[in-house]
Amino acid sequence: MAEKKKSSLRENIEAIVIAVIIAMFIRTFIIQAFKIPSGSMLETLQIGDQILVNKFIYGVKIPFTDGKTLFPVKTPVKGDIVVFKYPEDPSKDFIKRVIATAGDTVEIDHKKLYVNGKVIEKEPYAQYKENIIYPPDFPDRARARRDNVPKFTVPENKLFVMGDNRDNSHDSRFWGFVDLKDVRGKALIIYWSWDKEDFGVRWKRIGDLLK
Repeated sequence: MAEKKKSSLRENIEAIVIAVIIAMFIRTFIIQAFKIPSGSMLETLQIGDQILVNKFIYGVKIPFTDGKTLFPVKTPVKGDIVVFKYPEDPSKDFIKRVIATAGDTVEIDHKKLYVNGKVIEKEPYAQYKENIIYPPDFPDRARARRDNVPKFTVPENKLFVMGDNRDNSHDSRFWGFVDLKDVRGKALIIYWSWDKEDFGVRWKRIGDLLK
């Protein structure tokens, strides 16, 4: 009886260890869950949304290699919603939308976004919640930068990203580019959404694909 109990205990421990290893592998290389803490991606993503991020699509990041990538399926393209290490504090994860990639020119003039010399007007996800437009010479440089960015070219292996809530998003307009090696993955689906204000679940959002 003692041998059987020991064998059963060992089997249970082995099963738990294997399950943990599999879960860690999936979280590291394939799918990871993230929670939305701010309104910078409104209305696409609400505060309290919990999403799954596809970490495999942009390539497998090898741990402890400063972002070295194997087997990339694709690279981020304009319109992708990506999770990445915040350049000013890599311990934090940010989520924004890709606006431009390497070689693209970008300019923002009185809230009008230009990519490669063409004004981008058809952005159903972009929200401008303030009627005020700050001029380039406005004394508060952060506000001026929100609505006006001189023309520049995105460098190699970099992304220019912005939040969908354009008037209230701390993004590339203020701190610069995202390095491709710091991209964790592409936002995939909302699997849970909790409305803290109304203390309830946003059932209609669960299962929404992100695009």
